[in-house]
Amino acid sequence: MSVLLEQPASLVAYRPNKPTAMVVVADPRVRSTVTRHLWALGVRDVIEASSIAEARPRIGNPRDICVADVHLPDGSGLTLLSETRAAGWPNGLALSAADDIGAVRNALAGGVKGYVVTGTRTNIGLPSRPGAAPLGAARMHRRPPGAPSHPGGYRELSGREVEVLRLVAEGQSNKAIGVSMGLSALTVKSHLARIARKLGTGDRAGMVAVALRTGIIH
Repeated sequence: MSVLLEQPASLVAYRPNKPTAMVVVADPRVRSTVTRHLWALGVRDVIEASSIAEARPRIGNPRDICVADVHLPDGSGLTLLSETRAAGWPNGLALSAADDIGAVRNALAGGVKGYVVTGTRTNIGLPSRPGAAPLGAARMHRRPPGAPSHPGGYRELSGREVEVLRLVAEGQSNKAIGVSMGLSALTVKSHLARIARKLGTGDRAGMVAVALRTGIIH
């Protein structure tokens, strides 16, 4: 599981007045779990929906955060998050049980503040306290114009590691990457382990997300 946050402290607005949220997840068990995590973070006004159709009428009244499953029964949660962002919602969090690199790329390109890959439908991870990144999380920051390609907090990747990461972003398996680069699958696995240590996240979607947000790959 990885939790990828651009600004963990601002994802839920910790302030004296009561934070508000909307959770849009089809699976009632996952929806309930997410809501409980938000309560634990201090959110006390949470509305729930199970589909885009159910959530859409509520977009006109912005809340502090919308948490939406990428795969909803009547469409993509990324579409819903795009609509909430356009309506003035300050934060959006995409949730998925699948390690879907394409969905990560689309979510981050669409301005989503965070992407949670749960790995299972009930294993949800969110920050545990105000301002704290969750255990195992990779914190990501937008790279300002003219800033170095590898921002502070990340060890610089070698040229070969960047190439491995670029092929991972294209959805290639370790075996396919090895064939493309003339390496064994074991060597590719070793490169990925070093990349994971440098970027602070161990799963493929997490590494790609960090690399895209920090400008390591495009």
